[in-house]
Amino acid sequence: MKPYILTGTSGAGKTAILRQLEADGYSIVEEAATDIIALEQAKGIAEPWTHPAFLDTIATLQKQRQLRALHQAGELQFHDRSAICTAALAAYLGFPITAALAQELKRIQSQRIYEQQVFFIRNMGFMTPSEARKITFEESLRFEQIHEETYRSFGYEIINIASGKLADRAQAILAAVQNLSS
Repeated sequence: MKPYILTGTSGAGKTAILRQLEADGYSIVEEAATDIIALEQAKGIAEPWTHPAFLDTIATLQKQRQLRALHQAGELQFHDRSAICTAALAAYLGFPITAALAQELKRIQSQRIYEQQVFFIRNMGFMTPSEARKITFEESLRFEQIHEETYRSFGYEIINIASGKLADRAQAILAAVQNLSS
């Protein structure tokens, strides 16, 4: 199985692309942060990302999902983010990398969990706020830059997926995977 990461700033369209890939029959692994935010907000914590422990909670859930995904069928697998995104989030928020996050980063690097090419979903030119996404478009551009720098610092090759129609973006990912395989 070849697990690839899809990443980029909030609101870039990653989840929609993943849904398209899933509808096309590919195995996917959901993002952890959005689910953690929803759970914490349901518990009455309005902005869980303001607490450094948030990073460990994301990393733990992402690891659980990655390990469960090992048993999914299919040659290709697409992950909505990874612990490297959580490291980028720490940088964005000004938090240090926690011991648990550092351990997870070491695990995914030493075990080469993911393919070394990461699909970087470029922003759509606007930001639609939500309960889990409370940043401006300008802030999202800074977050996008931090994401890219973080992935490069871990040795990943960035494959840019330009803004555009959903089907075209999903097809660009599949074409890139085909080119990498040949």
